[in-house]
Amino acid sequence: MKLAAAEQTPVPEHPLDMLEQSVEENGWPFERSAKDEINLTVGGRWCDYHLCFTWREDLQALHVSAGFEMRVTKERRAEIAELLVSINSQLWLGHFDLWADDGTVLFRHVLIFPDSHVSSAQCEALLQLAVEACEHYYPAFQFVLWGGKSAKEALQAAILECAGQA
Repeated sequence: MKLAAAEQTPVPEHPLDMLEQSVEENGWPFERSAKDEINLTVGGRWCDYHLCFTWREDLQALHVSAGFEMRVTKERRAEIAELLVSINSQLWLGHFDLWADDGTVLFRHVLIFPDSHVSSAQCEALLQLAVEACEHYYPAFQFVLWGGKSAKEALQAAILECAGQA
């Protein structure tokens, strides 16, 4: 008598396990605060970016938020809000938010993975997307907060692309 061989379906690797491998390979400091959350710091040109990745099994979604050491004062919140609208209208993926409680600027994005089919390349791409957005627009936030510029002036100055070297 033959017993039917049970089909072995591979259990998909946890998305944050894959991300953790990439983070370790890059030597970035991180903390795995829970099975479904990892916090890390990535050094950029302008500052260190603090990223939090959260996996929601019920939604099959990976969320990233990236913040930087910059607090928006109440006096500059209206101008920063205008800047956020301008920046967000240019972004294809993700968006910037302003946390009202403490004036923190964050970049946020989420990817949905039907049936939990996640690759390490997708996790790394999400990380890269967040860092690149922060790197690109950090100067605009700085111009408004510390330079006293309007949102329009700050955005124009921040998106200038220099060609060549001086």
